[in-house]
Amino acid sequence: MELFPAIDLYEGKVVRLVKGDYQRMTVYSENPVETAKDIEAMGGTWLHLVDLEGAKDGTTPNFSVVQAIAKETKLNIEIGGGIRSMDTIAQYLDAGVNRVILGTKAVTDRAFLNAALTKYGERIAVGVDAKEGKVAVKGWLEVLDVDMIDFIKELRELGVATVIVTDIAKDGAMQGTNLELYRTLSSIPDIKITASGGISSLEDLKELKNMNLYGAILGKAMYTGAVKLKEAITLLQS
Repeated sequence: MELFPAIDLYEGKVVRLVKGDYQRMTVYSENPVETAKDIEAMGGTWLHLVDLEGAKDGTTPNFSVVQAIAKETKLNIEIGGGIRSMDTIAQYLDAGVNRVILGTKAVTDRAFLNAALTKYGERIAVGVDAKEGKVAVKGWLEVLDVDMIDFIKELRELGVATVIVTDIAKDGAMQGTNLELYRTLSSIPDIKITASGGISSLEDLKELKNMNLYGAILGKAMYTGAVKLKEAITLLQS
């Protein structure tokens, strides 16, 4: 299972939210590039980036930070947050990002998703944010009447290779991840599922690994020290 240490960007800083609430934000570092270098030094191979400002308004205010991380590390990078045009996808991929995660736009504009998949194939992933089994969009501010599992199966039929699934209720709460949800999702064939939200112990990671999921995102637990990145990497490589 791949481990994706996460850096959430807001105003050029490394931050974390609790349950997607922008009013409950903690700043963990003023220097995301140094944070990325630390992750690489500890043996990380992938980095999961989210532009939280972009997620709200569909812009790329932290692009220069992403560009610097791609230039100054050898990490594989995936990024999400506000990617709503082909130009933005191209901008990130040209900057050295490996995979772009579509969120709101993938849900609301199927023609755009198809165009992105046709042009970029497996370099396009979709982030599915779940609230009580439904799909949430626009930085989790709006919940649609769309069943999450049905939507993931639909994405698979469209040719999406990788889906990052976040349980909003668990995200940043440090109360464990939604193992039941990921157990259900692990039974969907022919699509790579990455678990995100609430992973707060090595035990969580062990359980997810045993489900044969593609990946897991490690966020707040890494910053608080509840999970040591080196130990997590060792666990998943063993």
